[in-house]
Amino acid sequence: MVRQVLVVEDDEDIARLITLQLGELSCAVKTAYDGIVGLAEAESRDYDLVILDRMLPGMDGLEICRRIRGKSTYTPILMLTAKSTELDRVLGLEMGADDYLTKPFSVLELAARVKAIFRRVDHLAKPTEQAKVLDSGPLRVDVERRQVTLAGKAVDLTAKEFDLLWYFAEHPGRVYSRAQLLDKVWGYSHSGYEHTVNAHINRLRAKIEPNPNQPEFILTVWGVGYKFRDQSAG
Repeated sequence: MVRQVLVVEDDEDIARLITLQLGELSCAVKTAYDGIVGLAEAESRDYDLVILDRMLPGMDGLEICRRIRGKSTYTPILMLTAKSTELDRVLGLEMGADDYLTKPFSVLELAARVKAIFRRVDHLAKPTEQAKVLDSGPLRVDVERRQVTLAGKAVDLTAKEFDLLWYFAEHPGRVYSRAQLLDKVWGYSHSGYEHTVNAHINRLRAKIEPNPNQPEFILTVWGVGYKFRDQSAG
């Protein structure tokens, strides 16, 4: 299957490198070197993935990400940034990016992140017999609409926060280490990235838990990892 990918990157050398690597992954690539042009292209059709630079002429990547997230169809976004501060990473994720890469990056890591996004999307799109809506008390997770409600009120989650919550809710009572969650939800496992799991769980708890300091849904198993509450356990 040929994936359609849009690359919005003003550095032509980096854009060319990304295009070559995506070709190895059987992707057809459209390139834009300007934010305004990139947004127009992203809105003109559905792409399987948008690789988006943070700093662009015309319109920055965060604004483009926000507008893409305003579309009715869901498009995965991998954000590239020359800034490595946590604030910049959080801003991109909160705006709706699925993942990020900090420049300079290796083509192997780029390929790993892209393949991980495709695996996740394929998994969510698979017709399965499992429920597409999961309820846990007042918490409802709708995977097809990518919507979460708590006591009937909508909860605004980032793309990765939703993926993490859905994975937990699919496997209530099962304990996962940080490394396992990184592999299953992010699709890659690198030493030193476990803090990413901690940060996402903390933000997720802040959004879905009545009292994040005494969580009811995502529970800590000390010395092991985390699990989602199992109502059937009584």
